[in-house]
Amino acid sequence: MKAAILFLLMLPIANLYDFKIDSIDGKQIDFNQYKGKTLLIVNTASKCGYTPQYEELQKLHELYGSKVTILGFPANNFGGQEPGTNLQIAEFCKANYGVTFQMFEKISVKGEDQHPLYAWLKEKTGEEPSWNFCKYLVKPDGTVKFFKSSVKPMEIAAELK
Repeated sequence: MKAAILFLLMLPIANLYDFKIDSIDGKQIDFNQYKGKTLLIVNTASKCGYTPQYEELQKLHELYGSKVTILGFPANNFGGQEPGTNLQIAEFCKANYGVTFQMFEKISVKGEDQHPLYAWLKEKTGEEPSWNFCKYLVKPDGTVKFFKSSVKPMEIAAELK
């Protein structure tokens, strides 16, 4: 039984909307609810030079929430800059940046233990995160565009038209 489950986990997911991933507070989120929406998927970290981008992500969420759904994925892949637990990360984001956009459980965005979502994003763009706060803009038509960490969230607003 375990071998069959492991085998199924190793199969590539062809559709973004097939994912089910736990939120930062442990509730399973079915990506099927995001069909027809533009998504901005971001790997985040609390102790990074780019951490202030949380503020712009929140602003983007507030100003353009009807045009883009922001999904934050804490990851500790770069310089150990996200060492906290899910609870600590959630508290940090709320207290320091007033984050109300959807945050997910801490995952790995690259390497041998790369989460399948990020493997899917890499397959679609040929790019994987090179540091914290890399961004993927996923359009309803299935196109996916990669943005490096240095691209500020509000700069992506032009892509939402």
